Amino acid sequence: MSAISDATPPDRLPQLEELARAADLCLKPRLHAVRLLQPPPGDQPLDCTFRLEARNGEGERLPEFDLELEIFQSGRNVNLMLSWVSDPEAPILWHGSHPVWMEGESGVRCPKPDAGGALEALGRRLLALLGSGG
Repeated sequence: MSAISDATPPDRLPQLEELARAADLCLKPRLHAVRLLQPPPGDQPLDCTFRLEARNGEGERLPEFDLELEIFQSGRNVNLMLSWVSDPEAPILWHGSHPVWMEGESGVRCPKPDAGGALEALGRRLLALLGSGG
């Protein structure tokens, strides 16, 4: 897989296959492909948006499990947001130095949903790939 942007420091932004492997590991038994939805602007090489597309073991698409991943830098810190594409009302995970769950519609803080542990694990793994340590 190719790097996301020639302007992106290769040690900071993981390649698409690394993002897919992290999702595969944390969100078993589903498999994932990654599409770049919004490339990073030149002045903020870490600010970009991806779609993690889910499939079953036979390769059939499972769009109800697709996630949107937004990566952004605030100062020296890398943060990310994970949200369910098919359900805008579902809780959203914001992960920086720690995980924070928010209501999908209002952005008001809420408790971790029952299935939130796997998304938090994915968030930690992605931040580690980005060199942030989470």
